[in-house]
Amino acid sequence: MTVNDLVRDFLEYCEIEKNHSELTIRNYEHYLGRFLDFAEEGRSRELKPEQITSDLIRKYRLYLNRLSTDLGGNLAKITQTYHIIALRAFLKYLAKRDIKSLAAEKIELGEMKRKQVEFLEIEEVEDLLATPEKFPSKKEVIILRDSAILETLFSTGLRVSELAGLNREQVNLERGEFNVRGKGGKDRVVFLSDSAIKKLKRYLTKRTDNAAPLFIHFSGMQDGLDEGEYMRLTPRSIQRIVSKYTRLAGITKKVTPHMLRHSFATDLLINGADIRSVQAMLGHSSITTTQIYTHITNTRLKEIHQKFHSQGQV
Repeated sequence: MTVNDLVRDFLEYCEIEKNHSELTIRNYEHYLGRFLDFAEEGRSRELKPEQITSDLIRKYRLYLNRLSTDLGGNLAKITQTYHIIALRAFLKYLAKRDIKSLAAEKIELGEMKRKQVEFLEIEEVEDLLATPEKFPSKKEVIILRDSAILETLFSTGLRVSELAGLNREQVNLERGEFNVRGKGGKDRVVFLSDSAIKKLKRYLTKRTDNAAPLFIHFSGMQDGLDEGEYMRLTPRSIQRIVSKYTRLAGITKKVTPHMLRHSFATDLLINGADIRSVQAMLGHSSITTTQIYTHITNTRLKEIHQKFHSQGQV
């Protein structure tokens, strides 16, 4: 079989057996497609798996590093790394099938700078959450919806896609908790603050429709049609809502739903939560992903050092 054939098999394996998201599979297809375009250029026949060698990978990495983007720059280092991660995953799949090729372990990943996490200070969060009711709209239900969205994002640390996918029936406001299905089809329990419960109850009390989605738009409503699925807010709509109230609150940072997720995690750590618990609440498969927040605990250690280290010194 050719590498082209095996890539198709690999993508189906990712979909069925690995249960990867549609986005992950699409990215793998793009990255591996670029590798094939490079590796097969000038060849009279399609690439065979045994023709993937260390020398070919070295040349490919040079190609990626020198590749120009549409904007005239070069591929970011992190983007180059994603290409190599996809290639390593493919080679591991070949090894699993006992297909002779280059061992994935022979391809080293370049060192990546740890991404700086941006988050809101608690005072900024409080300003943002209080903003919707300071700027009333024509429809009270829209203000209540927007307020509930902001409160729920900060209370739960949900990804914007998870929030957009919520239905009314799955959110237990009496217990203040509910299950959500995150990346890779993994379920986890998330918890609502008292404030979020209050805002959600006020919003739902004003709803006069029977639509299933928790957060909906109110233009062109036709109750009873497709269980109201067409009324569901999209992740992009929720992003616009967050941006709107960020401006109104006078916050200069570029706030996104994901920044509120970061703010949720940092608030937990600052107040003493252990990183394993934060990992569970965020739905991270690996503790390594959660460790991007360790700069918060480092900050707290520095504060303790400054407070107590000089005690007793002359």
